[in-house]
Amino acid sequence: MNVKNFLTIVGISATTAVASIFGYNKIMRNQYISAQETGKLPVNYAGFFGNNAPAANVDFTAAATSATPAVVHIKTKIKARQVTNNQRQKNPFGDMFGGDMFDEFFNGPRVQTIPEQRASGSGVIISEDGLIVTNNHVVDGADEINITLPNKKSYKATLVGADPSSDLAVVKIEAKGLPYLVYGNSDDAKLGQWVLAIGYPLNLDVTVTAGIVSAKARSININERQSSTPVESFIQTDAAVNPGNSGGALINTSGELIGINSAIASPTGSYAGYSYAIPVNIVKKVVNDIVKFGTVQRAFIGISYPKEGLTEEEKAKQGIKDVDGVYVLETPPGGAANAAGIKKGDVVTKINGVKVTTGPEMVEQVARYKPGDKITITYLRDGSETTASVTLKNKVGNTSVVKKDNVMDNLGADLENLDKKTATANDIAGGVLVKKIKDGLLKATKMQDGFVITSVNDIEIKNIDDLKTALTSAKGGNVRLLGIYPGFQGTYAYPLNLSGE
Repeated sequence: MNVKNFLTIVGISATTAVASIFGYNKIMRNQYISAQETGKLPVNYAGFFGNNAPAANVDFTAAATSATPAVVHIKTKIKARQVTNNQRQKNPFGDMFGGDMFDEFFNGPRVQTIPEQRASGSGVIISEDGLIVTNNHVVDGADEINITLPNKKSYKATLVGADPSSDLAVVKIEAKGLPYLVYGNSDDAKLGQWVLAIGYPLNLDVTVTAGIVSAKARSININERQSSTPVESFIQTDAAVNPGNSGGALINTSGELIGINSAIASPTGSYAGYSYAIPVNIVKKVVNDIVKFGTVQRAFIGISYPKEGLTEEEKAKQGIKDVDGVYVLETPPGGAANAAGIKKGDVVTKINGVKVTTGPEMVEQVARYKPGDKITITYLRDGSETTASVTLKNKVGNTSVVKKDNVMDNLGADLENLDKKTATANDIAGGVLVKKIKDGLLKATKMQDGFVITSVNDIEIKNIDDLKTALTSAKGGNVRLLGIYPGFQGTYAYPLNLSGE
């Protein structure tokens, strides 16, 4: 083979190889048309490589050092108490002897003693003179509240007020010049942002854990255990939080308070991946109301909505187009939304210009205001956008300031101590006779005139003072009234919501 033939073969081979590669690339590009194009970015990355470029490593030491002196350990004690079990036990000798010889031993009320209970949690100092915010469930029902600072100084605390709906409470210690946390802005919290959780988990000393914001405006329906009108729009993080962290601080890397740690999502009761904090913008409103008025001035918008949102099938059935917003199921007459002309089928998209796409987001925005405040609600109806001015109302349908409850007055009934003769005839130690039910909390229970209250949450009631003490210690939560109707057999139970919500 001469040189000329050799070069011809090499040229043909090279040309064939190049043509094959070109043809293959063209075929593959056409076959996989969804493949990314070099140098082209999707819209969700707009600005990412500009001003929002990933920052350098974050140092947590300054934030942790600044914040830990203002996070305290809370220990509570509920004293031992006697409760009456009104379930009567059958007399085993009744059939044998046919009389009442042993009835007083077997048919009388049985008294049980609940032992002393102790628990612990965390709290955050928010003023130099000793105001501390924590969770309602940390101090609920406590007879004693003890505060230990990180420097080991201890104080007795008094309860200023509590709000079961948001699971927040404020307690106070008598001290001056205390370190305290500065409020941040929870609206500025962003997905992926570093945060620190500070508290006293598992009875350990003050502990700091780190994580990121993994979601916002989360609702996990945990506050339904305390209130019929729960306020939930949690900041979800993956910072490790365990029992004892409740009421502690969630801070940003600048050391600012952006939330109060409140709950965990776990099949075991201990940390398993996610924790939830109450946004500080809600905390500020609740704390200010409790300190100023003694109770929260909660505003109601007067809208019912599907808790889990609507499925595609439900949207199609209702003729709803695919828009982001909160679907209005109902606007009860007398409510704020109804007065503003909002009705069933509308889709709320903004509160005071702030976009809302879910119920929890809407609740979070409304929770920042008080009755009498005017806000704007933007909603869609038949594809058209409308903005209405709405005057928010309180739970009884007006704009007046809600005063701190006098629990006995709110019952709305004429009460008197049960006379000894009736008590003896009905084999009870005493009780409170509900002589006449008027307008108030008892009316909603369907209780009838003549009922005798013998226990509240299994605490024996012998007189009006016992009743007042038991209801006051419940601090606005749900209670269970147990009692009898003289002359009728059996005991009757009535659930009562002291908040009237």
